[in-house]
Amino acid sequence: MQRHICAIPLMVMALWPAAASAAEPPALPSVVLYAPSPCLACIDWADHLRQHGFTVTIEEKLQADMPKIKRWLNVPSSLESVHTAKVGRYFVEGHVPAQDILLLLQEKPHARGLAVPGLPGGAPGRESYNPVCDTACTILDNGGQPREIRREAFNTMLVGPDGRSSVYARH
Repeated sequence: MQRHICAIPLMVMALWPAAASAAEPPALPSVVLYAPSPCLACIDWADHLRQHGFTVTIEEKLQADMPKIKRWLNVPSSLESVHTAKVGRYFVEGHVPAQDILLLLQEKPHARGLAVPGLPGGAPGRESYNPVCDTACTILDNGGQPREIRREAFNTMLVGPDGRSSVYARH
């Protein structure tokens, strides 16, 4: 009888590594970032992704080569930004927050990718240019005219297989 009691904890311990590894989330796909050289905001965005568990490789390109990469990945011209990335089967255009990419990879929608067009102040990789404000805000001069935008509200757009886009997340 004693042998059976001792065998149960040993069996549980033998199964423990398999159960623990089954609970681990799958590894994130690596990110290939195509960016014109030099682009400090692009490097800052890559660091933002690394802080959220991604492995990022930066491929510096000439500014003249960027339109070819965007066409290769089917990025709609109306949603373009400076840098373009490839994450798994998706493109990621511009300063898309890592949380949006993680959600995309979890949901796996039938889509081309995500885009944050332009260069919104306060987006990941663009925070250092707008250090004070947590919400969309504008500093006005004494005459009531906008002097400085510290953080802009922006949308992350989901680009469907047909190239149409819809708001995926609001920031």
